[in-house]
Amino acid sequence: MIESLLLTAARIYTFEQQRLLTNASGFFFERDERLFLVTSRHVLFDPPSKHFPDRIEIELHIDPQNMARSTGFSAPLYRNGVSLWRQGLDAAGEVDVAVIEIERAALPAPTVYRAFTPKHLLGETDQVEIGSSLLVVGFPLGFHDTLHHMPVVRHAVNASSFGLRFQGEGYFLTDARTHRGTSGAPVVMRALDGAPMHGDLPWTLLGIHSARLDVGTRDLILDEALGLNCAWYADILLTLTKD
Repeated sequence: MIESLLLTAARIYTFEQQRLLTNASGFFFERDERLFLVTSRHVLFDPPSKHFPDRIEIELHIDPQNMARSTGFSAPLYRNGVSLWRQGLDAAGEVDVAVIEIERAALPAPTVYRAFTPKHLLGETDQVEIGSSLLVVGFPLGFHDTLHHMPVVRHAVNASSFGLRFQGEGYFLTDARTHRGTSGAPVVMRALDGAPMHGDLPWTLLGIHSARLDVGTRDLILDEALGLNCAWYADILLTLTKD
């Protein structure tokens, strides 16, 4: 039995033509029969680091009886010079989340995956207490189960008041050990009361891991890194996946 949560995540490779650039994390989100791949915006486009890939590749499971069988699936990031991904803006500026639609007809048959839906987002009356136990599902430094092509999970806790925009930005903080390659990973919490609308994916999608947060004045010799991370609120997906 493979836990459904592990099948939501996808390892992302970014390319400039045939040149491999970076590894990152992402996950599937489904809305109104449309399928999207979600990741951090800076995975697809990041001027400060001069990161300008033109396509991505993800690894897909193709045999429900044998998780060791997989294939690569390539998707362009531009068509006729126009970007194919969607990114968001809010009152504070750019949101470090991007989605790109996956054409279902182009997927190999069968393809084994699980996707979050709007029903997996936090309800208006639900609460996430400070210190709540969370999971980050991804591919830190590209590390994963190379035989079964599965991500790994890091434990995290909610480190800021959930629902408030930390320092006015559209994210909350997590306390977790993370690495490069985790950008774009889903940040989830076990569904409250085993909510039946979650089906075989009993998790609540809270956010999208973006980056580690550090203090610019930290003494690199005397002070350890904070170990805090930014996770953008997942409700941005309702805007980015709107038809």
